[in-house]
Amino acid sequence: MNIDTALIHKTLKEFFGYDAFKGEQEEIIKHLIGGGDAFVLMPTGGGKSLCYQLPALVMEGTAIVISPLIALMKNQVDVLRGFVSGEQSIAHFLNSSLNRVQLDEVRNDILSGKTKILYVAPESLTKEENVALLRGLKISFFAIDEAHCISEWGHDFRPEYRRIRQLVEDIGRAPIIALTATATPKVQSDILKNLGIAGAQVFKSSFNRPNLLYEIKDKVDVEKDIIKFIRQNPGKSGIIYCLSRKKVEELANILSLNGIKALPYHAGLDAKVRAENQDRFLMEEVNVIVATIAFGMGIDKPDVRFVIHYDIPKSIESYYQETGRAGRDGQEGRCITYYSYKDIVKLEKFMQGKPVAEQEINRQLLNEVVAYAESGQCRRKLLLNYFGESYTEDNCQCCDNCLHPKPRFDGRREMTMVIKLIESMPEHFKLEHLAAILAGNSNSLIKSYNHDKLELFGAGKDHSEKFWCAVIHQGMTLHLLAKDIESYGKLFITEEGRRFLADPWEIKLVEDRVFTGGGDSDDDDDEETAAANAALKSAGGAGDPVLLPMLKDLRKSLSKKLKLQPWIIFGDPALEDMAILYPVTYDELKSCQGVGEGKAHKFGAEFIELIKRYVEENEIVRPDDFVMKTPPKSTHKQFIIQSLDKQLPLEDIAQAGDMEMDELLSEIERLVASGLKFNLDYYIDENLDEEIVGEIYDYFRNEADSDSVQEAIEKLGPDYYENEIRLVRIKFLCEIAS
Repeated sequence: MNIDTALIHKTLKEFFGYDAFKGEQEEIIKHLIGGGDAFVLMPTGGGKSLCYQLPALVMEGTAIVISPLIALMKNQVDVLRGFVSGEQSIAHFLNSSLNRVQLDEVRNDILSGKTKILYVAPESLTKEENVALLRGLKISFFAIDEAHCISEWGHDFRPEYRRIRQLVEDIGRAPIIALTATATPKVQSDILKNLGIAGAQVFKSSFNRPNLLYEIKDKVDVEKDIIKFIRQNPGKSGIIYCLSRKKVEELANILSLNGIKALPYHAGLDAKVRAENQDRFLMEEVNVIVATIAFGMGIDKPDVRFVIHYDIPKSIESYYQETGRAGRDGQEGRCITYYSYKDIVKLEKFMQGKPVAEQEINRQLLNEVVAYAESGQCRRKLLLNYFGESYTEDNCQCCDNCLHPKPRFDGRREMTMVIKLIESMPEHFKLEHLAAILAGNSNSLIKSYNHDKLELFGAGKDHSEKFWCAVIHQGMTLHLLAKDIESYGKLFITEEGRRFLADPWEIKLVEDRVFTGGGDSDDDDDEETAAANAALKSAGGAGDPVLLPMLKDLRKSLSKKLKLQPWIIFGDPALEDMAILYPVTYDELKSCQGVGEGKAHKFGAEFIELIKRYVEENEIVRPDDFVMKTPPKSTHKQFIIQSLDKQLPLEDIAQAGDMEMDELLSEIERLVASGLKFNLDYYIDENLDEEIVGEIYDYFRNEADSDSVQEAIEKLGPDYYENEIRLVRIKFLCEIAS
């Protein structure tokens, strides 16, 4: 085919407003116009859409663009129509969001030859009536956008995409261009093979986005952290990704309550509402869109200044593509992801029941995410290497690991201990169980297996359980350890691990891990909250050095007067928060760590009075950005509250709520910490020995230095089960300490 270069450049200028092409755009366009198949691997913001939009305008016939993103279809159709004033028929989309009248309008425009580019959802393309419609058209070419959806190894696999090749043959073969922003060599090979375009010319651009700053943060007090970040960046546009529709709705609501213009966006919303929310974001009537990762946000907005992942994505490809929505204009782009290993465990649970082969693929993708999140290496180097591209700089100066390097140590001794422990046990166990053994922390499960009698029990007691969790995570990242697919979550030693055990070599482990990976006990929550408190201190100082001693003196005075231990009134973290936040109302006092409704009203009056006087006398400007408004209690919590009021057995409540007993106790503990009180005597009297209850209660009343369950386990000894201690602790907190 004769290629008119002058026409191509004229269209670029007059239609799209650009003077020159970027990168390989012109070469790709000429190759497609010339009738060749093409595979385009170009990062988000690189200009992929132009590679098929421009050829569609200059070639005879209608281009069929297959895209899974309804949002992107509407956005791109609006953009194309905007280029030609008053010409609405030049571009259309065909998907489930259209009503019958709109469908007829699309069909009429297509058959009249006015439509140069038609966006089709893969599900719509499989309908026989649409295949019949397209058979009668002159098709200029087929463009498969988001082509990674074809591959089972891609991050957003869609079975409908596997049928595209057959559908193309049914409609009538024309040149094919497959485009994606993310594809490893494995995914690339799968795409070319499945589409039957093994001879296609491959155009591959650099994956490096130098204007993006990558950051992984510990998943603690996320809502508060997000609100603070957005307030520090007023007027900037951002997208927040969540894994579930429920979390999207909750977070959008919390942001709105706290004065941030935010809207939800997910597949469960009415199509009209979705379209309106998208348009309001594009028109900058709202600053933030909260969206599901699974549905995607195919919005072509160049000035998105931040992308936040509330939940860790399921693959590196998904992470890269979604962060790529930021800074498409080449300007500032901040990419923040909140990570907790507990989220990985939840994602693994969702895999159960799926075919083993599918579990294997998904688990490998997840392992790569864990390796990325927990690594101390340059994040840019890790990302580019993942996609087969080398990054030779020692320091990118634009990721958290390069800006704030984490200390490292030779971990061969620690890793050897982990491997020896696994080797010494005839059965396989989960990561948290192994970490507890090495740290010397006994619990009912460890006792039941007599693992507190093992030679290595407590061998690493100079480190915390959290430290050992981090070491084991990194052992998996280094492929010395792996999880058994058949017996979910249980660790075994790999061949590489056995070679390491026989002759250990130097391995650099990250020393200062912030990320939590433990179980569901309240001690994990205490550690996470402490980490969040430390982050607040680092952002705004370590608390008022004059006020803090005054608060401690007041607590000591009250302690003597009420004959209660100081921690029962307010723990140190609560006082430290008071010295940072300067709360002067009961509502503000409740925002301090460990202060619920009951504790605030029971002990708070004199503290509020002291702080109020101190603030006025010293003309303190209070950091009100730390005070976060929260929506009413969730239905899940209401269910627990109502069930306890009805005095239902805890086992029945857990079963009805699809929870383990540990999870239920954790929920009750959180409710008590928020200020609610429960009478669990009906359950305790029936299930616990009266003498045991008395001894545990007496420990918390007279001996304990804090309400820590772990400290209670260590002090009370092996005759008491963990859940017994937790139940009596709840009773004590409700009766005395709240």
